[in-house]
Amino acid sequence: MNSNKKFDVGEAALAAQLFGQQNKYLKLIEKKLGIRLGSQGTVVHISGDAAQVHVGSRLLEELTLLLQADMPIYPPDIDYAIRILSADSTTSLRDIFCDTVFISARNKLISPKSLAQKNYIDSIRNNHVVFGVGPAGTGKTYLAMAMGVAALMRKEVSRIILVRPAVEAGEKLGFLPGDLAEKVNPYLRPLYDAFYDMIELEKGQALLEKGVVEVAPLAFMRGRTLNDAFIILDEGQNTTVEQMKMFLTRLGFGSQAVITGDVTQIDLPRDKQSGLLHAVNVLDGVEGISFTHFSDVDVVRHPIVQAIVRAYQAADKK
Repeated sequence: MNSNKKFDVGEAALAAQLFGQQNKYLKLIEKKLGIRLGSQGTVVHISGDAAQVHVGSRLLEELTLLLQADMPIYPPDIDYAIRILSADSTTSLRDIFCDTVFISARNKLISPKSLAQKNYIDSIRNNHVVFGVGPAGTGKTYLAMAMGVAALMRKEVSRIILVRPAVEAGEKLGFLPGDLAEKVNPYLRPLYDAFYDMIELEKGQALLEKGVVEVAPLAFMRGRTLNDAFIILDEGQNTTVEQMKMFLTRLGFGSQAVITGDVTQIDLPRDKQSGLLHAVNVLDGVEGISFTHFSDVDVVRHPIVQAIVRAYQAADKK
């Protein structure tokens, strides 16, 4: 069933921002929702399938409210907003997009881009241990890093510890040159990349040299007690049950841990159970521990990544 609606932005300056140069944002919305949008002054005429017209109308309302709150809008934001409102048209985009986690050295505003991401950062704020489980590109590690850096800047913790299991994904550590530290360094590179995306190079290097920020393979955590720290365990699906238990029992006073992982990308030998899968079952319902599950809807990389994730999920079901 088709329907028609009108939406009045109210102000010419806001309308120019909402419509985009040569109406490029309206054209993007048309393409994504399969509806027709026509602009006349500050008014947008919306026509097409009734359900999609409703989503389009709500989208224009919410994007206008974001602009009124001085929140800039970029093409990826429109894509994220459409996904959110298509799932639940009553959602307030301001509650999600305006929840600033951190402002990077390049003045990049880091904030959630989906309901799951919003729930994730709220869980990190309110729990001692948080698991972020889901496919690649959903912002699990990046948002955890932003929360950790923000906590360090506010002096809520005295250090950040970034941990990864050094598990080969088809490659063998023995063939890499150098000592153990040099062999595992390539496995830690994604953590360095996320860190330097938020902190300017010189300041970041100084924090690493002083030990305020530590990046280490999981094996180096054995026997330690980690107090007053924000700890991120990345690629948690590649821990064994024993390693996950070892990591979780390192937590000391004033510390918080975030464990991220994708259970569809386990690189452990077939006879080894994933510590992440085991923890999801064993720790569910424990007070102070929270689980956030992401899906392909939450992918915030290039749109092709979302399509790839869905294709692999469909293949797995078959």
